[in-house]
Amino acid sequence: MNAETKRHFPKITDQALDALRARKNVPIENTLEPWCHEATRDNIRHYAHGIGDDNPLWCDPAYAAKSRFGGIVALPSFLFATSRIVSGYVGGIPGVHAMWAGADWTWHKPVYRNQEIRTEAWLKDLIEHNTKFAGRAIQQIYHVNFFNPEGDLVAEADSWCFRTDRDQAREEGTKYRELREKPPRVYTEDDLRKLYQHYEAEEIRGSRPRYWEDVSVGEALPTMAKGPMTVTGFIAYAQGWGGLYIRANKLAWRQVSQHPGLGIPNRFGIPDCPERVHWEPEFALMVGAPGAYDYGPERCSWLTHHMTNWMGDDGFLRKASCKIRRHNPEGDLLFIDGKVVRKFQEDGRFLVEIEQSAHNQDGELSVLGTGVVELPSRG
Repeated sequence: MNAETKRHFPKITDQALDALRARKNVPIENTLEPWCHEATRDNIRHYAHGIGDDNPLWCDPAYAAKSRFGGIVALPSFLFATSRIVSGYVGGIPGVHAMWAGADWTWHKPVYRNQEIRTEAWLKDLIEHNTKFAGRAIQQIYHVNFFNPEGDLVAEADSWCFRTDRDQAREEGTKYRELREKPPRVYTEDDLRKLYQHYEAEEIRGSRPRYWEDVSVGEALPTMAKGPMTVTGFIAYAQGWGGLYIRANKLAWRQVSQHPGLGIPNRFGIPDCPERVHWEPEFALMVGAPGAYDYGPERCSWLTHHMTNWMGDDGFLRKASCKIRRHNPEGDLLFIDGKVVRKFQEDGRFLVEIEQSAHNQDGELSVLGTGVVELPSRG
């Protein structure tokens, strides 16, 4: 960035990093109120529908009553809605952009309808990187534990954001330089017809058990489509997941008054939240992104959706990891593929390890994932 370039945003400073390092391994008290305290029928359904998942195990009480759970349970990724920390609302380095970039999840128990979820969290690590997107970037890693009303640990996760200098990303970042100069992708009727064939053929395994003995190493999971990306779709996800900064009227004023760094003037001069990178292309370009783009936890949830469709009602997702490799801007279309890479037994459980990857319509890698699924055994 040359000396004449106007700086619009605060930058990463060593002083802010030192202050943040002092918080490592310290329990976070008074965490931000989650979007969902309880796994109610509606909260579960809103989250599932926000990622395009219509599995009746999450959404249909009559269907779920006949399952081994005896009623509705929450899809694994629903827990994103119960913690602001795991969802990427990280503290420290005020005014510097945060992009959710991945998570390592472990699930221990199902979350049943109407259970209240309690969490505990702490800053686990800070790692400095040099990136094509923005040069210097700080990976900010948190650990979160999730408990049910009985005090049982139902899940735990490490999740991370990258903190980046918005001005540096816009002016000097090379990752999306060519993409920002491309005209918008326009889909033909034939393009859409081919996509809709994926949606029409999408299989939810459901009540038909997928037995461990019937699975083979090298077996492919059906390709899952997501997209094309639209702002409408991003908002649908936010309805179920709950954007922390999406506030109206008096509550928006109060938020900006208490945290002035969040109030970034829009084209009308009105202080508005940084989360608008997901629906306002002009602001997304100002922070170095290629356009309005999807939410990171949304993409992680798509990967787990891919596996829960495949495993069926009698399976249980034990582990999942997600590593985001690029933005999914408006107009992008994503194809998620997976395959079985290992079968094994552990602690009396019959387990399958899955590797996943998702590429956009141009064959560019969007996200990598892995999972461990517990399946029923014929034995």
